[in-house]
Amino acid sequence: MSSIQRAFTLIELMIVVAIIGILAAIAIPAYQDYVVRSQVSEGLNLAADAKSLVSMYFSNKGSLPADNTEAGLAAAASIQGNYVSSLQINNGVIVTTYGNDSSTVLNGKTLLLSVITAARNSIAWKCKPGTLENRYLPSACRN
Repeated sequence: MSSIQRAFTLIELMIVVAIIGILAAIAIPAYQDYVVRSQVSEGLNLAADAKSLVSMYFSNKGSLPADNTEAGLAAAASIQGNYVSSLQINNGVIVTTYGNDSSTVLNGKTLLLSVITAARNSIAWKCKPGTLENRYLPSACRN
């Protein structure tokens, strides 16, 4: 009796390895961009209080606060997160600076939230990249 052995040929195995390599070459950079965008979103979350304080200041005084102290916010360097090293108000513009445990492409980069004034002392917010690359902006900031 003869038994028939069945196995993959070398060429079949090489094709499978090549397909896995191509998929990994596409997936890894996409995942790295996703990780950076998730780190950037921490800055938007930390800026929520600053946005409220700037809005209240504008409603009460009709102008924008010059800095954190005028807006009633803590010092810029004391507002930190895992990926945010400081949050500063500069003439009504909220400047989020990234650092700490953030990705190397994010270290020292800034994200800006600027005010768009509207009728009856109301304001809206526009997200700008600052020194941050557009591809790392969260979906809420993309135009």
